[in-house]
Amino acid sequence: MKSLGYVAVAVLAAAAGFAIYRYGIAPQPREQQIAAAPTPEPATPAQSPLPTELPEFSLPDRDGQMRSIRSWPGKSMIVNFWATWCAPCRREIPLLRQIQKENDGIQVVGIALDFDQDALRYAAEIGIDYPILLGEKDGYDAVNRFGLESPALPFTVFTDNQARIVLTHLGEVTRPQSKVMLDAVARVNRGELTPAAARTVVARQLQQLDTPGT
Repeated sequence: MKSLGYVAVAVLAAAAGFAIYRYGIAPQPREQQIAAAPTPEPATPAQSPLPTELPEFSLPDRDGQMRSIRSWPGKSMIVNFWATWCAPCRREIPLLRQIQKENDGIQVVGIALDFDQDALRYAAEIGIDYPILLGEKDGYDAVNRFGLESPALPFTVFTDNQARIVLTHLGEVTRPQSKVMLDAVARVNRGELTPAAARTVVARQLQQLDTPGT
């Protein structure tokens, strides 16, 4: 009977050891290292202070040339961090393309936190026609510069035409939400709101969008 007890203990110990390795030690696929963002909601990342201006960094473009995120002076920007395996990211790309097409004063830039070849292949397949920067190597450092220390996707940054950060949004941007956000950026550009005031206005308006009957 004692020998059976020893066997049972050994089996349990082996199972526990495998579980610790599988879920705590073993390397995880890249797509499991960055979470897909939950239900869309505005977010100013809490881990670090939000910078007041678009930070300077450079990443390779589709041609492999290093390109600064500040390569579009004088335009309001939508900087969208995405990946091919992120379903909400894929869903919002048509909206980003439409925004780019309809607004001369806005520049959309996608930053792929993905393997370069996967991002390039997907962009070609669906016809992404706004600039893409490839973040396989340094994309994590880029997203950290916006205060998001634990990346979740999609993550989008809206700036005014002076490169001041007006809004950040964690999760998929929907068309109604984009109208609220772009209107706030336009008001900042006209001098009607400060970036801080715009964030307050947008938070209230997005809450009303999510409230039934409003």
